[in-house]
Amino acid sequence: MKLIVGLGNPGIEYQFTPHNAGFLAVDRIAEYCGTTIANRRGRALTGKVKLAGEEVLLAKPETFMNLSGLSVAALVRELEIAVPSQDAIVIYDELDLPLGTIRIRERGSANGHNGVKSISGALGTEEWLRIRIGVGKPALADGREGKAGGTDYLLSPMRKQELAVLDEVLDRVRNAVEVVFTKGVSAAMNEFNKAVVSG
Repeated sequence: MKLIVGLGNPGIEYQFTPHNAGFLAVDRIAEYCGTTIANRRGRALTGKVKLAGEEVLLAKPETFMNLSGLSVAALVRELEIAVPSQDAIVIYDELDLPLGTIRIRERGSANGHNGVKSISGALGTEEWLRIRIGVGKPALADGREGKAGGTDYLLSPMRKQELAVLDEVLDRVRNAVEVVFTKGVSAAMNEFNKAVVSG
C-alpha cells in the first residue's frame, strides 16, 4: 500500500491557512476518490482510496505541524514501507515557492519547515518523496519579491483570491500524484516542476 501524507495543523481555525496546503491537497484527493478522511490510525486521520490503480492510505497527522514526524514514522512502520522515497509521498506548503507553483523532489533539507524537520528526524533520512505547494507571495509589479511575513502569514486565513489560485493547484497536485504512480517520479518532475503561475 502507498502512503500519502498531507501536512497541516488540526483545528478549524487553521483550515484555510497557507500552512495547511498539505491537508487541503489530501482532502482534494479524498474528494476526487469519493471518500472522507475520518478514521484514526498512527496519530493521524486517515482514509483508504484507490488512485491510479494503487491502494493508497491518505493521512492528515493530528500531532500539529512540528511533530508530524511522529505520525509519519508510525504510519510508515505500520504499513511496512521499506523505501519511503518510493512508496510514501508527503505534501506540504513551501514559503520559498510562489503561490501557483508546485515542486516534486525525492530528497531535500527542511529549509526551515518544522514539519519537514520532524519527518526527516523521525525517519532518520532526508530521502523521502515530497510535493511542495508554493504559498509564497508572488513577485510585485516591479519584479521585487513580495515578502510573506513568516509564521504570522502561514497561520493567517488566505484571501479569496489566493484560495482561487490554490484551488487549481490542488487539482494539479492530485494529477502529479497519479503521474508519480503511473509513470514514475522523473516523469512527474518533468511535467510538474515547471513554473506555472496563474495570473
